[in-house]
Amino acid sequence: MEKRWVLASNCDDATITTIAEQLNIDRSLAQILVQRNICDFDQAKDFFRPDLDHLHNPFIMKDMDAAISRIETALATHEKILIYGDYDVDGTTSVALAFSFFSQLTSNIEYYIPDRYLEGYGISTTGIDYASENGFTLIIALDCGIKSIDKIDYANTLGIDFIICDHHLPGDELPKAVAVLDPKRSDCAYPFKELAGCGIGFKLAQAYAQKHQLPKETYLRYLDLVMVSIAADIVPVVGENRILAHYGLKKLNTNPCEGLRALMEVSGKTENYTITDVVFTLGPRINAAGRIDHAKHAVAMLLCQVDGNASEQSELINLKNTERKTYDQDITREALALIGDSEILINKKTTVVFNENWHKGVIGIVASRLTEKYYRPTIVLTKSNGHVAGSCRSVVGFDLYEALSGCADLLDQYGGHKFAAGLTMQEHNVGAFADKFEEIVSASITEELLTPMIKIDAGIELAQIDGKFYRVLAQMGPFGPENMAPIFVTHGVYLAQHAMAVGANHLKINIKQQNSPIFEGIAFGLGEFQNLLQPRAPFSICYTIEENVWREKRRLQLNIKGIKVN
Repeated sequence: MEKRWVLASNCDDATITTIAEQLNIDRSLAQILVQRNICDFDQAKDFFRPDLDHLHNPFIMKDMDAAISRIETALATHEKILIYGDYDVDGTTSVALAFSFFSQLTSNIEYYIPDRYLEGYGISTTGIDYASENGFTLIIALDCGIKSIDKIDYANTLGIDFIICDHHLPGDELPKAVAVLDPKRSDCAYPFKELAGCGIGFKLAQAYAQKHQLPKETYLRYLDLVMVSIAADIVPVVGENRILAHYGLKKLNTNPCEGLRALMEVSGKTENYTITDVVFTLGPRINAAGRIDHAKHAVAMLLCQVDGNASEQSELINLKNTERKTYDQDITREALALIGDSEILINKKTTVVFNENWHKGVIGIVASRLTEKYYRPTIVLTKSNGHVAGSCRSVVGFDLYEALSGCADLLDQYGGHKFAAGLTMQEHNVGAFADKFEEIVSASITEELLTPMIKIDAGIELAQIDGKFYRVLAQMGPFGPENMAPIFVTHGVYLAQHAMAVGANHLKINIKQQNSPIFEGIAFGLGEFQNLLQPRAPFSICYTIEENVWREKRRLQLNIKGIKVN
């Protein structure tokens, strides 16, 4: 599918000139900084030199005093504390961080992860009953709980107090917990609103250490876990998250916790991790525990203190990930066949597919793959616990949640946001839902939104790319949402030799411009251009710039995202 190339809007020319001169950098790089609201020397200094001393005081967060006070009481009176968290990467890293930190202070502590299939997302009645039956009087909930009004009320009747550490958007009412830590609360003055759930757990540990004058290392040792949660939960890599991700990556690449070290080894990549590597290498493996079996195995691995145990746990999780891949590939193939065999489904503006035998743990991944293929709002449905459960994905610029709201009369429940959501319904409503969803989306989505987009940061000549250019570019990382790796466009490039097909549908090309060196390029998924690119015929490319490390030799490589033949 051909993609739209959209060049970022122009910035103030005088500001770009000033930044370029003050920092002694290429104007194109200065332009990218200004596009990202880095408009003076001091802002650039903070951006290029992330500093842990610039982390905000955790006590600015609403209810932090109450949370620390309640924990102090629990520790002083030897109460049993239960660390409770979600079954995804953010939830399991959160639980590992909080459990490990507070285990330094008490042995009266356990952790609990709900079963994805029997209990579902968030605080469960089963979990609260477990706490009550086993004498726990304080639950610290991480990455969930902000909308668990009735569950917290139930816990209160049993004499169990809750501290909620969540980063999701609250509803109109907050749960009646002892403390609700969530920067997205309308009455919370905390200046950074986009922490992941593990980031909230980190701030709780930071606050306790700060109040009790514990060494910073008692909580900074968990920066690798925080970074993994930032990467996997796709939160903005700006502000406080960028500082945490910067130092978390440093720790991962030099001195990771034993669990992550073992997982890196079993994955086959042990060094030079970026945020992207974490998203595609470590994240899916940690997630696989909860998708295929139980997420408590992921926590057990992350808590390992000795290499032997960590290796054993990471092997188990890697096996679950292999199993997950098999389900994922099989279901994706079946779903693509369903669509491909039906002219009606191919020509729709939405994708809704249902098979009662598909594995619920991977339908979100399958929905993402179908969206990549057909680029339209997509819902994958399967049977689970007597009802139909669905995972939904959208395209950039289309509000999926609003479209689902228009189908609310056919749904038992639904939740999520613009780009991703989940739902449940009765099986007899599947057909009517698919029709209504198509009707609502068709009425509001444009052809432009149904065409994938490549957002280009700047146009440059190949001759601008040298060692200094790349060193400055690399310091703009770690890259992620709201600070993505810059994409450049260059027109009038030529093949230095014939394009070579590699892998299933990829191209390896060497390209040049007049007065430029020859650059190696890799174009994933663009194999159809092999016969369209001819020597001495100019074409345009958009790309990111990467450093390829092979046998300790480093060279710059263009990762080509799009090609246009002139």
